[in-house]
Parts: sequence; C-alpha cells; structure tokens
Amino acid sequence: MNVETISSAQNPRIKHLLALQQKSSLRREEGLFVVEGRRELEHCLHAGMQVECIYCLDETKTTELSKLSTDSTLYTLNSKLIRVTPNVYERIAYRGSTEGIIAVIRTPQPRTLESLLQLEGRGVNGKPLFIVLESVEKPGNLGAVLRSADAAQATGVIVCDPLTDLYNPNLIRSSIGAIFTVPTVACTSGQCIAFLKEHGIQILTAQLQDSHLYYDTPMAGPTAIVMGTESTGLTDVWRQAADAHIRIPMLGQLDSLNVSVSAAILLFEAVRQRQS
Repeated sequence: MNVETISSAQNPRIKHLLALQQKSSLRREEGLFVVEGRRELEHCLHAGMQVECIYCLDETKTTELSKLSTDSTLYTLNSKLIRVTPNVYERIAYRGSTEGIIAVIRTPQPRTLESLLQLEGRGVNGKPLFIVLESVEKPGNLGAVLRSADAAQATGVIVCDPLTDLYNPNLIRSSIGAIFTVPTVACTSGQCIAFLKEHGIQILTAQLQDSHLYYDTPMAGPTAIVMGTESTGLTDVWRQAADAHIRIPMLGQLDSLNVSVSAAILLFEAVRQRQS
C-alpha cells in the first residue's frame, strides 16, 4: 500500500488539521473534529464514528492501529493513513504521549434529549441519572465531568446553553475519550427543564443558598443533578425549576469546589443510594 508521507508543516493538509484544532467555527462548518491518541480513537471507533484520515508519526506507530479493532477495521484505517515526520508531528500534537496518532473524524448527528431515555444499560438500577451543566465554559471541566459520568455509568450529560463545543480538542483530551462513551446532548435550559419535568425526573440544583446536605437528599429515583459555573453558579431559571437544592459541606475557608470534583461527589452519592 502506497502511504503518503508529509515532511513539511506548511503542507495544506497540516494547515487544515491545525485550523480544525483551533477553530470551533471551522469544525462546525465542515462537520469535522480532531482526536489525538490511540485510546481516544479506540473509544471513537467503538462509538461508530467515521474516520476521515489518520496522521501517524512513523512506521513503528502503525502497530498501534492493529490494537484498535478487527482486521476489516484495520484495513479501513490503514487505507486512510498519512505518515508524518517527527518535526511535523511535534507541530500538530497537543501532547507527546499519544502513541503518535492523530485522526480527523466526521462529526456525528447530534443526539436529542428523548434519545437519552431510549438507551439500554444506562443508569444505575435502570433509573435515569443525569448530570446537567449550565453554561459550562472550560473544556477541561466538562471533560473531567464526562469521566466521572462514565465511571458512575450515568444515563447522560446534558450541556445547557454551552459556551464550548463538544468536540473541542481540550475537552476530548481531558475526558480521555469519555465524550464518546457517555451520551451527551447540548440544548437550552428551557428545553432541558421541559424534558425533565415531562418525564418525572427530579431536578436537584447544587447551590449554597437555601439548600440541604446532599447525602440527606433522596437520589435513588430518576434524578438530574444540575450544576452551574464556579464563578456565577446557576441562574434563577434553574433555582426556580428545582425540586430540591443540595450542597456539599465546605469545612475550610473556601466556599466552593471545582465543578468536576463536585459532580463526582454527587454522582457517586446517587450510585451509593441506588446500590444500598
């Protein structure tokens, strides 16, 4: 098989790859995004996403592709392989320990809220469990929340009024591919509230004011845990829609935790209650 090799960072393909990494507008316009690392690409493939092309550091790195899936998938991946020299890979890689693999992926059709309830095997004991994030801005925070949601086998993550796109390279990297393993939907707060109430899913908002300790709040039934930004918290629309307000006790001098840490604590309290 004749594989193209790129040795210049000025190559049009490399410039296009860098633009996809840096510009959310281009990702939306072309329906493409970038995945870096064998583990992340493996999760992407298992989610059924379409690979456009793969940039591989050198011939030795092609062995990493053989670990991904079946022979037929390997043939498909090899047919889309582009080798790059070390100087080019250093230019396009976000980090060094990614097995020398970067892929361009076709963006899938977005999920709907209703589709979240049609997925079998999600949620502990079959009861829906959602993390809802309002106006999350930092891709790293969202990625970390997705990792916790995967670990807790949450039904899904709902991102309301998002300020970052779901295929931001920083988000994919910080989630270690959990964006491909956890069903995730972006929508408005109004759409999410209507969906939750229609399906009888209790809304628990994480906030300091007028709240109860999280471990004193029942979470064994269908539940959505709603969190805002660390700087401004939740808007009034969520406070008013909530069935209960919950808080994590803060025993030190600070009054808040990182949103991803808070999400992990609350998710696993729900898991504990459902398993006891």
